[in-house]
Amino acid sequence: MQKISKILENARLKAVIFAGADPNPTDISVMEGAEIYRKENCNMIVALGGGSPMDCAKAVGIVAYNGGIINDYEGAGKVTKGIPPLITVNTTAGTASEMTCFSVITDTERRIKMPICDLLITADVAVNDPELMVSMPPDLTAATGMDALTHAVDAYVSTMATPTTDAAAIKAIELVSKYLREAVAHGDNIRARDMMAHAEYLAGVAFNSAFLGYVHSVAHQRGGLYDLPHGVCNAILLPYVEMYNKQVCPERFADIAKAMGEKNRRIEPGRSCK
Repeated sequence: MQKISKILENARLKAVIFAGADPNPTDISVMEGAEIYRKENCNMIVALGGGSPMDCAKAVGIVAYNGGIINDYEGAGKVTKGIPPLITVNTTAGTASEMTCFSVITDTERRIKMPICDLLITADVAVNDPELMVSMPPDLTAATGMDALTHAVDAYVSTMATPTTDAAAIKAIELVSKYLREAVAHGDNIRARDMMAHAEYLAGVAFNSAFLGYVHSVAHQRGGLYDLPHGVCNAILLPYVEMYNKQVCPERFADIAKAMGEKNRRIEPGRSCK
């Protein structure tokens, strides 16, 4: 944060720091951020960090430009005036919030996560630099990486999938399978960090259009109720949900298995393909 502030200062740009984004951003922190934005007469937002500060920044921008409280915008297409110019500088490889049209905010009273979806809240500039990701500890690297994998799998088996989203999703699955373990085990491996940055971004391209499925539907509510890390919730739920989905589109899971380096085997009639 200090480095970003120094860059802005050297460019003769006055910046106000809001460090109140919670790990699972809440409606309370969003309203605090929006109040600071208005009080300090800001005219743009730079978001630095992972999915939580990205989502919080989008939500702050929504309230700053559109008024009311962030809870008013739960759902899709409720933002009318857009948000201030937004630059996102990503430091994790999981959520793809730096480039998607989504923001997920916890309603502290109802203890649920509110998805907000609108093309008008997409960042103007998204920065993904693997050198900003090498300091992630192994547990966070694993959790965010599983988030990226879940985005890609959810998008690939979505009923709204298209050839374009399929291409992005399958490549993301391939990269996560190949590089996540190395990124967890050796965080300073810049090649692994770089490929995970590509993977999470491609997964974002996929689900930004194909949307997501039951893994996220359940994970969001568990995260909202128990304040759990989103990637961990996804990782726990992913195998169970996909065992169910596999009944409908087994050929899609054969593609996923191939992308993950598995050798597809012919399954005899009546035998499980688990």
